[in-house]
Amino acid sequence: MNEEQNIFHKYLEKHDLRDTLQRELILQIFLRREGHISAEQLYDLVKKRDPSIGQATVYRALKLLIEAGLAREIDFGDGVIRYEHKYNHPHHDHLICRGCGKTLEVVDSVIEKLQKRVAESYGFELTDHEMYLYGYCENCRQKRQ
Repeated sequence: MNEEQNIFHKYLEKHDLRDTLQRELILQIFLRREGHISAEQLYDLVKKRDPSIGQATVYRALKLLIEAGLAREIDFGDGVIRYEHKYNHPHHDHLICRGCGKTLEVVDSVIEKLQKRVAESYGFELTDHEMYLYGYCENCRQKRQ
């Protein structure tokens, strides 16, 4: 059993929730998929393996993955909520193209230090944050000109 499975099983046990085969399959498929995935995309992958699993089950399992600290919900402002790995994945920010929707993950220590400094200057202890930078990728900029 990998570390993420162990965390999930302990979370379920702590909250008196059953560890079902359906939840286990959803967890496995989510963990194998890197990047950003919507609940609908995850559901499509899950139902290929087990057509008896409903969309509501996938949504509920994603909620549990978030609560267990294994996933994070992200909103790029396009009306689609996506999910990405949280546990054992470095924090990153996102660049989002308003033209084509392309997203890039950005890790920048200077930005991280600045965000922490800004929070501290206002008397905040920073516990978490999300930063989305919107604009146009190179391809979309060329098309707009």
